[in-house]
Amino acid sequence: MSPSTVVVTGGAGFIGCAIAPGLLASVDRVIAVDSLHPQVHPTSMRPAALPAEVELVVGDVADGATWERVLEATGPGGPELIVHLAAETGTGQSLIQSSRHASANVLGTARMLDALASRGNRPRRIVLASSRAVYGEGAWRRTTGEDAGAVLHPAQRTTASLADAQWDVPGAEPLPMDSRTVRPNPVSVYAVTKLAQEQLLRVWASSFGVEAAILRLQNVYGPGQAMANPYTGIMTLFCRYAREGRSIPLYEDGQVRRDFVLIDDVAAAVLAATLGEAVSPDAIDIGSGQHQTIATAARAIARAYGAPEPHVTGAFREGDVRHAFADITQAREVLGWEPCHDLETGVARLVAWIEDQDEVPPLTA
Repeated sequence: MSPSTVVVTGGAGFIGCAIAPGLLASVDRVIAVDSLHPQVHPTSMRPAALPAEVELVVGDVADGATWERVLEATGPGGPELIVHLAAETGTGQSLIQSSRHASANVLGTARMLDALASRGNRPRRIVLASSRAVYGEGAWRRTTGEDAGAVLHPAQRTTASLADAQWDVPGAEPLPMDSRTVRPNPVSVYAVTKLAQEQLLRVWASSFGVEAAILRLQNVYGPGQAMANPYTGIMTLFCRYAREGRSIPLYEDGQVRRDFVLIDDVAAAVLAATLGEAVSPDAIDIGSGQHQTIATAARAIARAYGAPEPHVTGAFREGDVRHAFADITQAREVLGWEPCHDLETGVARLVAWIEDQDEVPPLTA
């Protein structure tokens, strides 16, 4: 028998709208909880992309009253499944609005768990959308010297080193992010709050016999992503430059590596973790199975629009990591999941969606 009720926090957002059709095809009720924050939802209205069959509760997950309304709506037994997507996600923004990120990500998770515990509700499984940001600079392997082959976890890059254009770890190469071998080492407030979410959920779920599935997502992009949010969505930002006929500016030396994974593939992974039989005690890394430099991604977008060649600025942003890409072996083995879209396909999908919108926010600078 399929579970009857699924609660999706942040359910009116980018990923929430993408997974809604798959959930509706598999369960009786889908309840989305979302604050409709204007940074993501400029009109603070229910998004057209959220299917009408999804019940929407507008409220802040960090507010206990929101959870009273949600759990009242689910009935005495509570939801069978929860997909916890609600989060503040801006890496740079988290350094100047730390309390906002801590409230949404840490307090919001704790409020959810407290509300479940106080009512005696025990979901069968809670799926958390975490982030590759928890790894910080990740793991690197020495390529030269007496300790060649040794693995190290670099410290956070400093403002002074970045100002001197010391981008990479000298004499070392980055390794894929894999929860089984690479330890978390956050270098932004956002990353700290995401790791705290993971730890809160693990401890609570273990204590109450609830399954916990944690997905560490790489750079998610694609149709439906908020275009006006200045703190997230580098691919949509690149598109806005290119469609205005402007050269896309590249931070650092343009050789920053990222794992750009299309929303369709991410939605499939979240659904597999939510509805599948197997879960893992380890966090599962979700990426595209390949990585690109930001210059490669920018050139693909510039070609799609016939825009000028991207240019390197040498600028940098505190809290950014140099390289980030995933080893998705565990996702394949545990979830039976496989990404299906390469960068060229994803860029074509994103560009087509943007050009189909009634209004595309112009760049302000």
